Amino acid sequence: MEPLLGKTLAELQTIAIEAGLPRFVGKQLCEWIYRKRVTSFEQMTNISLKARQALQERYVIGRTEPTAEAVSKDGTRKYLFPIQAEMPDNRSNDSEKRTRNTQRSTLNYIECVYLPEDGRVTLCVSTQAGCKMGCKFCMTGTLGFHGNLTADAILAQILHFPDLTNLVLMGEGEPMDNIDHVLRALNVLTSDWGLAWSPKRITVSTVGILKASPLPSPEGKGEQKISLQRFLEETDCHLAISLHNPNPEERAAIMPAERLTPISHVLDLVRQYDWSKQRRLSFEYICWAGVNDDIAHAKQLLRLVSGLPCRVNLIRFHQTDSDQPSCHSAAVDETVLPKTLFPASDELRMVAFRDYLSAHGVTCTIRRSRGEDILAACGMLVNALQK
Repeated sequence: MEPLLGKTLAELQTIAIEAGLPRFVGKQLCEWIYRKRVTSFEQMTNISLKARQALQERYVIGRTEPTAEAVSKDGTRKYLFPIQAEMPDNRSNDSEKRTRNTQRSTLNYIECVYLPEDGRVTLCVSTQAGCKMGCKFCMTGTLGFHGNLTADAILAQILHFPDLTNLVLMGEGEPMDNIDHVLRALNVLTSDWGLAWSPKRITVSTVGILKASPLPSPEGKGEQKISLQRFLEETDCHLAISLHNPNPEERAAIMPAERLTPISHVLDLVRQYDWSKQRRLSFEYICWAGVNDDIAHAKQLLRLVSGLPCRVNLIRFHQTDSDQPSCHSAAVDETVLPKTLFPASDELRMVAFRDYLSAHGVTCTIRRSRGEDILAACGMLVNALQK
């Protein structure tokens, strides 16, 4: 049955009317699902029993609860959610038909990460089951792609945690490769009838693919826009771009998306939008010793982002192998990334890189690692809890 979670106010009002109920029941449904976070129709006490039964015959709430949890020594928590993902139908040459003709895949599992720190609680949310981007340094990429998370599956991760202050869509998957469901979830999150979050509490990450997608009909009427363009125009959420190397050839060697969409083209688009106000643009940059952490790369990076009000976040590479103490290391031996291929930078080189950028007017920070011992850090989500 179809989930109500992820529906807009207008859609819930239509559902109420089609079920023979007053229009105002749609607003009541919004209040129960998004504000009171109910998990069953029985909890909707101001809606008549007859109305609830009529709805229950055709719909489910759509909430999904985690089936496993891992706790890090630093307080980070990782959760495993069972979900039904949508696999696009690629048999048609028509992109609009491919978007419309999707089929539910078999049961999949995704992970999200809960990060409490100093009165702030951030949730790292997944938008796809696995990922098709194939970044060589990312353990999630070893899973392959198993489908797009629908808006209800994205929101189910968030609604499970009532104390969140911030969201980052940086878990499994590439958000711009699942733009329709991501934008729908963001609409629910930021609308007054939904969770009424400020978009300034939400950051969406991308490797920078400029994938064209049809606008939802009938408004779109066949028109197509680049997914990143739609995100920038339809939301006010922050944007984080996974950069990791400013040299196009070197970036392409570790990030196949560079061959499809050069980072220079991505920044050409980004420069068309206003970043001078509260909306934040940041670049994620994992440092590898002798690979991308010298001053020559810092100079290239400086030229690449010149004139953009932005922040660069340096990330220590998370090495995982069988001799690292981890409660899940035995479950992910097949996804180990060799140290010889991706040697982690030391602190001194990262500090020198940061200081060079800072001295030349680019805000740069070294991001503290969280949850590495439970495979919850950046690029380490491999559904180990499922195993």
